[in-house]
Amino acid sequence: MESTMEKATRQMKSDSFRADFMVGHGKANSRDKLTRQRPGNGQIVDVRQCEQLYAGNSIAKNVIDIIPDDLVRAGWTFKCKDEKLKAAIESKWRQLKTKDRFQKLYADSRLYGDGFLSIGVVSATKDQADLSTPLDFKEIKNIPYVNTFNTQKITQLYINEDMFSETFGEVEYFELTRYSQLQTEIISGSKQSSTERVHRSRIIHEQGIKFEGETKGRSIFESLYDIITVMDTSLWSVGQILYDYAFKVYKTDGVEGMKREDKADLGALLDYMFRTEALAIIKKDEELKKETTSVSGIKDLLDYGWDYLAGAVRMPKTVLKGQESGTITGAQYDVMNYYARVAAIQENRLRPQLEYLTRLLLWSKDDCGKQIDPDSIEWAIEFNPLWSLDSKTDAEVRKLLAETDQIYIANGVIEPEQVTETRFGRFGVQNSTKFNGDSMDSAELEQFAEAIYEKWKAADKNG
Repeated sequence: MESTMEKATRQMKSDSFRADFMVGHGKANSRDKLTRQRPGNGQIVDVRQCEQLYAGNSIAKNVIDIIPDDLVRAGWTFKCKDEKLKAAIESKWRQLKTKDRFQKLYADSRLYGDGFLSIGVVSATKDQADLSTPLDFKEIKNIPYVNTFNTQKITQLYINEDMFSETFGEVEYFELTRYSQLQTEIISGSKQSSTERVHRSRIIHEQGIKFEGETKGRSIFESLYDIITVMDTSLWSVGQILYDYAFKVYKTDGVEGMKREDKADLGALLDYMFRTEALAIIKKDEELKKETTSVSGIKDLLDYGWDYLAGAVRMPKTVLKGQESGTITGAQYDVMNYYARVAAIQENRLRPQLEYLTRLLLWSKDDCGKQIDPDSIEWAIEFNPLWSLDSKTDAEVRKLLAETDQIYIANGVIEPEQVTETRFGRFGVQNSTKFNGDSMDSAELEQFAEAIYEKWKAADKNG
């Protein structure tokens, strides 16, 4: 029988093999694997695949849920001079479960590409019962509920394509499938559906990535599909390594000449006998030793996967892995920057939506005691701090702020009234005394982060 070396020698004498072998893989030709790679091909995922990823992969679930959770976790406060109105609005927010509803709105937007929140309005006029008509704010009696739903109930979005319109690119009408169920129909399992067109004033819409010419948004899983697959593969690979991390090698001359079936039976018997750390009695010329799988370099590989995923979702690894929400320790600049990003989403996306709902509540005749024109009073919505410091560090930061403000005032850079407005807002000193860094710009955030870190280092050094 021809040996491996003889076979290799014979193949090398072949001119075709020699020519092909000497050319090698080359660079930038058809055999160069690098040129065959194409970045950005993407992965189109449908609703079913999105739900399977969300339900079956804990990291994918974190990617969807963490930012929406952080957006609403600390809540928000209604600011005005009328304490009764403040209490009424905040009570109505709780009744409508606004935190849960907006969390689901943003989670659906990330998972499916679109999230929708329907506003239930009881009006004083019958023509307002037609969902395709714009809301008449002055006819609102009360708002009994708000509900979230996803893109599966939407059949079409009618988008304003006029680039000279103030609502350019926004949805004017939502065409959706509405299921109307009576109590008897719910019990029997039957349901009646109808297709209705709803005006934009009755629905709050949050959309993810969307390109020109598209109507519906795209799930964030489309851009993360590859790295999620890699992380899932790494979990499986680590599991296999742990399963076979240690194994035993038994050397003996007794296996020579044994049949395949006998070797299999012997292997099964020895595997049973030596599976635990039990005593092994063997002959003098036999050997039994334990081998372990080498795991050198695996940490670097796994860290690369985590770094790539964290960069792709713009979220620190500590947050992705489930660090306690709202706490800052040491020099965690990445976590502080993450909370600054969440605060930006609150200001740019969540605030207009929440203010629109609040304006409807103020117009409502029954919800807040009387109908109020939102433009006739001074009011604001303030998001509660996303993160907080311990009491000692908070006092030190406030002292540093006060000293800085004092220097600015003494040198005529700013007026005392400006400090009052900046530090305490339009409504004066409130019950909340914790320092809130959400409104700080990047330079201030960096300055105080360094100050916090230096205090932390000094405290750590002193035990």
